[in-house]
Amino acid sequence: MKKKIFKQKSLNILKKKISETSTEYIFECDVCSKKFSTKDILVKHISYSHKTQKNSDTTAVWTQVEQTPVPQQIEIFNCDICEFETSQKRFIMAHLKAHVAKQMYCCNNCEYKCIRKCDLQTHMKIHTGEKPFSCNICEYRCIGKSSLQTHMKIHTGEKPFSCNICEYRCIGKSDLQTHMKIHTGEKPFSCNICEYRCIKKSRLQEHMKIHTGEKPFSCNICEYRCITKSLLQRHLKTHTGEKPFSCNICVYRCITKSHLQRHLKIHTGEKPFSCNICEYRCIRKSSLQEHMKIQPGAKPFS
Repeated sequence: MKKKIFKQKSLNILKKKISETSTEYIFECDVCSKKFSTKDILVKHISYSHKTQKNSDTTAVWTQVEQTPVPQQIEIFNCDICEFETSQKRFIMAHLKAHVAKQMYCCNNCEYKCIRKCDLQTHMKIHTGEKPFSCNICEYRCIGKSSLQTHMKIHTGEKPFSCNICEYRCIGKSDLQTHMKIHTGEKPFSCNICEYRCIKKSRLQEHMKIHTGEKPFSCNICEYRCITKSLLQRHLKTHTGEKPFSCNICVYRCITKSHLQRHLKIHTGEKPFSCNICEYRCIRKSSLQEHMKIQPGAKPFS
């Protein structure tokens, strides 16, 4: 009860503070006299609300906006807790509420906490296994509508996010953020048993199975067991004889994309791995490791 009273008092203080520095609405629409805080919002309002009138013309819209007196300074709302800033009163209100009441909804099964009840309801589907959204092309199912929309880009081939350093393109913003860590060298997730470090949390979870000896995925044809589903899918192709990746220069075919990329280096003459003692160069890292064993002083077998 005391926590609720404290939160309410904090919100009242924040509301009072914001009301003392409210933004003036200085951009007025000539058609309906509504007022807006920025030019962009006014332009959108005219474009969408008055389509059938003469102001629907783009030139007329910008003419009206340019004739509107521009204020010397627009009030900016800054958060005292973090670096967040906005020109909209409602946005700062929602943001400050997040700081005050960030532990409002808690999951009873794990440590997950959120501000909105709807976010908690979505999260609970992880524990119940419920996946109400399904793809009408493949068997993919997911928890949220946004996840399904992202998945559908796989079928359409759409990759709206691109890296500004290399030619990498991807479906989601989070995938791009993960990719950028390759260029920065950042590996935020580390193993507490060995020196292994990685970019993704999922990769660390997979790595930990090496230490625990856990192999949850098994082949229904032979006794093969593995750590990840992707490894099992690759293994199953050895039984079916499927080799979906083919070289466009020779007749070579293989199971995985990585094997094809390694093979193509034979045609390009690329040998990225080199010995730091002699002039030996090779295509595979494993070949270099074998080569290093024959160097003076290297006696790996006893």
